[in-house]
Amino acid sequence: MKNIILITALLVSSGLATAQKPMSGQRSENTKMNNVKEIYFAGGCFWGTEHFMKQINGVVQTQVGYANGKMDIMNPTYEQVCKDNTGFAETVKVGYDPQQVDLELLIDLFFKTIDPTSLNRQGNDRGAQYRTGIYYTDKADLPAIKQTVAVLSKKYAKPVVVEIEPLRNFYKAEDYHQDYLGKHPNGYCHISPDLFEVARKANMKKGEETMMTVPQKKYQKPDDATLQAQLTAEQYAVTQKNATERAFQNEYWNEKREGIYVDITTGEPLFISTDKFDSGCGWPSFSKPIDKSLIMKKTDNSYGMQRIEVRSKTGNAHLGHVFNDGPADKGGLRYCINSASLRFIPKAMMKKEGYAGYISLLEKK
Repeated sequence: MKNIILITALLVSSGLATAQKPMSGQRSENTKMNNVKEIYFAGGCFWGTEHFMKQINGVVQTQVGYANGKMDIMNPTYEQVCKDNTGFAETVKVGYDPQQVDLELLIDLFFKTIDPTSLNRQGNDRGAQYRTGIYYTDKADLPAIKQTVAVLSKKYAKPVVVEIEPLRNFYKAEDYHQDYLGKHPNGYCHISPDLFEVARKANMKKGEETMMTVPQKKYQKPDDATLQAQLTAEQYAVTQKNATERAFQNEYWNEKREGIYVDITTGEPLFISTDKFDSGCGWPSFSKPIDKSLIMKKTDNSYGMQRIEVRSKTGNAHLGHVFNDGPADKGGLRYCINSASLRFIPKAMMKKEGYAGYISLLEKK
């Protein structure tokens, strides 16, 4: 592709990015995520609904906020919405890749998290802000929404009271609400923890079940002083300051050996070599992480683009970005990751380094 600007490594001393000249025939790390569709779910407390949606394969971004309230109220606060007189509902904006998960499945899974016959109440939460609803931005989605809800409604003796409406307005909630259960695993949630596992397995591809049986070890992020002492200047800038290393001038872009890639800050396994492919972008590219729960995704609007940033869950280290221009036979995603965020452990060293339980994942699929 021509005329693609590559955002290169941030200057370590200042944290500022420098630009590299476009390189013909090269795919950029900053390609925009295309073909992501949006749907909005109101299902009681948005903490649980967001965490549930994050588990589903094909959901690439989520954001909690307040939807379909009074048009004369702009940017409502949580305190205002809790007064139950603004008309807003706690709602989760869901961005999904329709090539990986369809709207009908998302709705079916959503229904598992709510009592669709309960008006203005879910779990211990009461009030109009906790009503249930499906809000759409694309009129073409309406027939599928209505049909799916109609089929699901037959399972209930009482009338289903889930709103189906076009999205009139949506305001992002305060930052502390975003990914709340990811930050506070023991926080309040009206959704049974067992359902999070249901979401993870709902449209899992053959062979992915094996990944979830790998023995887990607890990993911990070191304090900042330790990180600065352990990491190189570039590794620290990339993982802690969201820098980007140079394409084709990083350690693992052309690594072809079998092995495992772990978080440079914590040692937690993130990617396996059997999911690595040559994307031509100049950075290590993977079709998926070892386990989706190990990765956090965030909307990144820097440099005038809208991209999906990828961070490690435990270490909260910046890894790179994910795009949907990967190989179709591998799921269609491309996790474009900085080498400086990773440590590669060859297969021959995995047992010695404590990763023997992951060797079975290296079997050719």
